[in-house]
Amino acid sequence: MTQGDQRPAPLVGEIGQALSETRISGELVYSGVLLKIQRDLAVASDGHECVREYTLHPGAAAIVPLLGDDRLLMERQWRYPLNRSFLEFPAGKLDAGEPPLKTARRELLEETGYHARRWATLGQMHPVISYSTEVIHLFLATDLTPGPAAREAGECLELVEVGMDELFDLILAGTITDAKTLSAAFWLSQVQAGRFSPTWQTDR
Repeated sequence: MTQGDQRPAPLVGEIGQALSETRISGELVYSGVLLKIQRDLAVASDGHECVREYTLHPGAAAIVPLLGDDRLLMERQWRYPLNRSFLEFPAGKLDAGEPPLKTARRELLEETGYHARRWATLGQMHPVISYSTEVIHLFLATDLTPGPAAREAGECLELVEVGMDELFDLILAGTITDAKTLSAAFWLSQVQAGRFSPTWQTDR
């Protein structure tokens, strides 16, 4: 990374590296509670100078909680920017230096009250690659034990149990549109079809 560049470092040998853009300069134009907004001057691969504006995001973890009997635990939550509620899987942002699995454990417990004994990593997804550094780490969680939630003030949500088939019906009907939930559902479908076998780890 160049001085002042807070974006992830490029992957060495990445396909499409010839399309890379070079940062010339930049400034932080806004620093909020969650997001920072950066404006950079960069040189595109064709030599053209261009302005790139993007949000700096700490990253997040999302969890697919498997309750058994093909039932999933989901949340209905109000999302202020779009002024409506969304049905989605539990998720939350990473604290500084926090491993994603630790975030997933913490967020599942805080938001739903459930503790999961078994965890598996599904992968990562980038929800808005055109204007954000955000990456969301996806996890499966099972062997769930219920308990009290510990939500923050203003964190209002409803817990919803959804059947496996119902989840995909809601996606096909356009009822579920949240990006992380769609991505997690794709991975879940690959596990169901036997095309992906996650590696499970057990918490003591």
